[in-house]
Amino acid sequence: MKRFPIIPTVIVAAAVAVMIGLGVWQLQRAGWKERMLAELAAAPSKPPVDLDPLLIGGGDAPADLAFRRALVSCTARDAAPSLRAGRKLDGQSGFSVFVPCRPGETGWASRIEVNAGWTRQADYRTPVTLAGITAGVIGTVEPDGPIILTAATPAPGLTASAAPAIADIPNNHLMYAFQWFFFAATAALIYVLALRRRRRPA
Repeated sequence: MKRFPIIPTVIVAAAVAVMIGLGVWQLQRAGWKERMLAELAAAPSKPPVDLDPLLIGGGDAPADLAFRRALVSCTARDAAPSLRAGRKLDGQSGFSVFVPCRPGETGWASRIEVNAGWTRQADYRTPVTLAGITAGVIGTVEPDGPIILTAATPAPGLTASAAPAIADIPNNHLMYAFQWFFFAATAALIYVLALRRRRRPA
């Protein structure tokens, strides 16, 4: 009778345990994401936040800026735009035009970028001036990442871009949890079948 394969069994058991642990972790992440999305869904109904006093005070960017209506004084004059894939209000795809709100600033003021509007021209290079108050909606805010303010009023020559939508935030944690549990079950089943085949007489 063949000896029971202890070392392969330990390895497979450890791998299955890791996959189950990853599945449980994804379930926990799913709960966290649902709570975060619920908080973000309430953000647009909050009063608009004036960023100017916060910028004067220095320090770090507030933690609750995501999806808030906001206004800020910008000082961009003839700024060279950068283009990224974007949508206008009716959902048509094209390009959103981004410029820094306060070129040359330091601190988190340097992270503020304005989505100045939408265009269908992939080669749009017209300089953009933002001198004065710019109002709009802030998108997602990541640590040390850009703080994007989508302007409610587009810059001259552009069409208003669609405001950031919570529906655009992916929430696939339940699917990932199912995948890890499926991988664990499949690995365990394959190994059990392999053991049964190994024990059959030649």
